[in-house]
This record gives sequence, structure tokens and C-alpha cells, in this order.
Amino acid sequence: MTRVLKSERRAPLSGDVRSIVVFLHGYGANAADLMGLADPLTEHLPDTLFVAPNAPEAIPGYAGGYQWFPIPWIDGSSEEEAERGLIAASADLNAYLDALMVDEDVLPEQVVLFGFSQGTMMALHVAPRREDEVAGIVAFSGRLLNPEVLADEVVSRPPVLLIHGDIDDVVPPESLPQAAEALQGAGWKDVFAHIMEGTAHGIAQDGLSVALAFMRDKAGF
Repeated sequence: MTRVLKSERRAPLSGDVRSIVVFLHGYGANAADLMGLADPLTEHLPDTLFVAPNAPEAIPGYAGGYQWFPIPWIDGSSEEEAERGLIAASADLNAYLDALMVDEDVLPEQVVLFGFSQGTMMALHVAPRREDEVAGIVAFSGRLLNPEVLADEVVSRPPVLLIHGDIDDVVPPESLPQAAEALQGAGWKDVFAHIMEGTAHGIAQDGLSVALAFMRDKAGF
């Protein structure tokens, strides 16, 4: 049985939902963490609904912090626990997306997954395994999980934008070219990348500008 993900939302500036950006937060954060990005984006995407679900598991010791799945080198969990968590969270996120599209009466090609860190890992894991292709994936400061099985498990290949800070000390910057190589090796045609110079584990203005251009030009928002 899937878990219901509670989420925050920002209604479109125009009042009409013609596209949706789904923010997927990182480890130890929550739905509110990325919703602030709706402020600079909404004036450029006036018909876009912004939503942000909380990850399914509260983290002990993190006030208001959630995780999509355990991370062994942070919490001491096993690789098996992390894999089980990823599978369960993927089912939760798929159910959330399915319900969201029905409730808002939109098609998959009107939805962008916008992830940060562990949220990026979720976006890059879930979207390629969905039968109906989403409009695109904006992937900040994360990595592609289980790249060795992607070619065998991929179902759809939405456009992907990989963005990473060049001094990230949480998720190594090398994760970007590794993800790009795996995606292209699995048959992706539209893989784009941007390096945020002088940026650690975060989202810089130049990265957000590139993400906006991607959503407008490649995802059709």
C-alpha cells in the first residue's frame, strides 16, 4: 500500500492550470524548502501550478525534516534498507503524480519534475520508468541511482537538465557527467547540463535561469 504524500501548492498567477512543476526536496528538508522558488518563476510561467510533496518518512532528530529513503553513509542504514526505501518511495511518488494529474486534469506532457539532491535522485529514478513521458526533468545537485540497470528498465525518455555546483561537497560534481553518460548510453537524445561556478550544494541564480529556459524551450511551458 502506498503512503499519501502531503504537499504544498502555489496556484497559477493566471488562475488557469496549463502546466505543473513538482518540486522534490532533498534529504532532511520538507515541502516548504523549494516552494520559495515559485516566487521568481511564477511571473515567467503564469499558467503553472507549483506543488511540493513532503517525502514519506520523517527523520528522527530532524525537526520537520523528511527523507525519500535512508542514506547509509549518513544514518548508518544498510544498502538493503536504502533499496527498499527507494522502491517504496517510488511507488508513493508515482501514486502522488497519478492523482495530481487526475485532480488537475493535465496530461503527463504538462508536468515537470524539479528535484534537488535526494529529490533529483527520485526524479531521475521514477520518471524514466513511467509509461507516459513527462515534459521534462530539472535535476539539481543529485545523482543517477543504479545507472547499470537503467538501459534495461527505461520506459520513457523525457528531456533532462542536469545542474550542479562545481564546489559541491555533499554530492560530488562528478555525478553530473556520470549521469549524462548513463542517460545517453540508455538512449536519451535530450540531455542538457549546466555547471554553477563557485556554488556548493545549492541552487544559484544562474542555475535557476537555465532551469527556467529549459522549462520554456524544451518542456514547452
